[in-house]
This record gives sequence, structure tokens and C-alpha cells, in this order.
Amino acid sequence: MSAGYDHGISEMKHEKPLWWAFGMTAVFLVAEIVGGILTNSLALLSDAAHMGTDALALGISLFAVRMSRRPPDAKRTYGFARMEAIGAMINGGMLFLVAGYILWEAVGRFREPTEVASTGMLVIAALGLLVNLISMRLLKAGSGESLNVKGAYLEVWADMLGSVGVIIGAVVIMTTGWTLVDPIIAVLIGLWVLPRTWTLLREAGQVLMQGVPAGLDLDRVRDMLLAHPGVAKVHDLHVWALGSKEPVLTAHIILTDETQPPDAVRQSLATALTAAFDIEHATLQVDASTVIEGPTHA
Repeated sequence: MSAGYDHGISEMKHEKPLWWAFGMTAVFLVAEIVGGILTNSLALLSDAAHMGTDALALGISLFAVRMSRRPPDAKRTYGFARMEAIGAMINGGMLFLVAGYILWEAVGRFREPTEVASTGMLVIAALGLLVNLISMRLLKAGSGESLNVKGAYLEVWADMLGSVGVIIGAVVIMTTGWTLVDPIIAVLIGLWVLPRTWTLLREAGQVLMQGVPAGLDLDRVRDMLLAHPGVAKVHDLHVWALGSKEPVLTAHIILTDETQPPDAVRQSLATALTAAFDIEHATLQVDASTVIEGPTHA
């Protein structure tokens, strides 16, 4: 038994906040790049690099939203729901590259410290922080519902942290003249971003590899199916996700009594799966008892 699919609906309501965040980020990006060059601040340039990946990430997220809304067709029977995970994977990859580049540049600054225009650095970073905070506010709700939006939110979060770091660095340089704080902050930003980026990549990879959705225990699902009085065995049990919130299940079951109506058992199991695990898309096939010999398997 399987339910009808309605992909992309959860993404649609997050499109407008994505557009707002994208517009603000793209406009401020130009100012931050120019400011980073003029002030000679690596921390500010690292923040500008994050801002650039923010703009690209938000653009990718918007593209993924649009694509995920396209209906299934003869070649893509599940539609484009997995564009969400693909968008998150691309965003995560960009974050890794940017963080790695900043760490590499910071090593050079440690060897040869350079002068930094702290006043301009402070002003630009403060404006960047404001843009980041607004964007985070816009994306926060969707970050808990979509891997795609979560990737964009993580990009903006990392950039917000970068802006805070740049502000701290600018204040330290203004008061003490200690320019080494600039690459130190850049390194701290990179080290903060990398593990969170890895988490995002792992979650997106889990979806693309058709892994069991996060928070869902396959053994519990199997035990619930076997606990039904009409089920003797369960085999070929698979659970995966089309996107962040669309678990799908397929399984073969053997009835305890082959004379009982298979449709009634399937309907009962499908209802139980929705109630217990929020699995609304379940395909359950009833096999003859002679099909399976030996232990059950997933």
C-alpha cells in the first residue's frame, strides 16, 4: 500500500525568506570585498569569502526549491525532491573549500604579519553582522524542516560568527596594535565551520545514499510490524527519505494465516506506521509463506 506523493510543498513556504536573504547578502558582498582589500584585513576578507559563499548557497537553495516543486514525470517518478539534499551537499562542499583556503592564508599571515586598517574593518564588519542577523532570522524556521534551507542557514550562521570575530579583532587592533589577532580570528572561524560543515555533508549524503532517516530506528520499525497479530515474518525491509521530512518504507510480509484478507493487514500496518513513525508512504507486499526460508533480513 502506498500513499500519493506531494514533493516540494514544505520548501515553497521558505522561498520568500530565501529571496530576501539572498538579496541582502548579494548587495553587501560587494562592499565587504572592497572593504577587505582597502583595509588589508584577512579576517574581513575571510568574512567576505563566507559572504560570497552565502550568496551562492542561497542561490543554490532557491534553485533547489524551484526544482523540488516540479512534478514527477516518466523519467523521474519521484520528481526532484532530492534537489534539496544535492543543494545541501554543494553548499557544504563550498564551505569546506572556503574554510580550507582561509586556514592556508592565515598561516602566511602568522609568518609575515601585515598592517590592518582597524577602523574600516570595524565598520564593515558591523554592517555585515546586521545583514547576517536579519538573514538568520529569516531562515531559522526553515532550517529545522529542510536540509536545503539548513545548508543556507549554516552558511549565514558561519558568516555571522565571522563578523563577530572581525569586530573583536578590530577592537583589539585599535586598542593594542596587535595585528596577529587578525589571522588568529580567521583560524578560529575556519575551525568552527569545518565540523558543522561535515555534519551537513553527512546528513545530505545519508539522504542521497538512501540511508535510514535520522531519528528513525529500523529495528523498532521491524519489531512493530512483527508485533501485528497477522504478521509471521518481515523481509526486504527498507526505509529511506526523499528529502528531509519524507520517509518512505517498503517491505515484504508473510501472514500468520494466509486465509485472512491481505488488504486489511496492509491497511492496519500502514496506519500504525503513520501513527508511530510518521511514515505516510509505505508499500507493503504480501508474500506466500513458501517464499521465505530461514531467518528474516532487512
